[in-house]
Amino acid sequence: MQLDIDIEDWPQDDWEALAIRAAQAAGEGEPLLGNPRLMTSVLFTSDSEVHTLNREWRARDKPTNVLSFPMLERGELEDLAATGAPVMLGDIALAYATCAREAADKGVTLEAHAAHLIVHGLLHLAGHDHVDCDEQAEAMEALETRILAKLGIADPYGD
Repeated sequence: MQLDIDIEDWPQDDWEALAIRAAQAAGEGEPLLGNPRLMTSVLFTSDSEVHTLNREWRARDKPTNVLSFPMLERGELEDLAATGAPVMLGDIALAYATCAREAADKGVTLEAHAAHLIVHGLLHLAGHDHVDCDEQAEAMEALETRILAKLGIADPYGD
C-alpha cells in the first residue's frame, strides 16, 4: 500500500515512519490491505479539523480520535487485481489533542496509540466494522490486537 501522509498540528516526531510501519503490519494481518495498488491518505491534524470533517461528512458535530473515509466497498477490494493502476482506498484523519489525551488516560505512548488508530482506520477502510453487532466488534478487536502485536504494542482492549 502506498501512503500519502500530511502532518499538521502534531508535535515533531517521525509520524510518517510510524504510519508506514502500521500500514505494513495491517497489510500482513488483513491481506486485502496488502494489495500494492492501494493508496491511502493519512492526515495527522488538529481536533478542530477532525471536528469539522466529522460534522461536514458524517453529520456528527464533535471531535473524535480518528476518521476513516472509504472509497471502495469491501467487495471491490476483494476483486481488485494486484497489478494495474493505483486505486484510492480512502482517507484517514487523526486528531492530535484527542489522541494525546486518550494515550495519557490509557497509560500508553502517543506513538502506540496513534499506531493503533491508524490500524483501526485502515481496517475500517477494508470494510471491517464494530458498530453493527458485538460479533463484528469482537472480530475487529481481535484482528487489531494481532496486528498491533506485530508492532510490539500491547492489546489496547485488555484490562
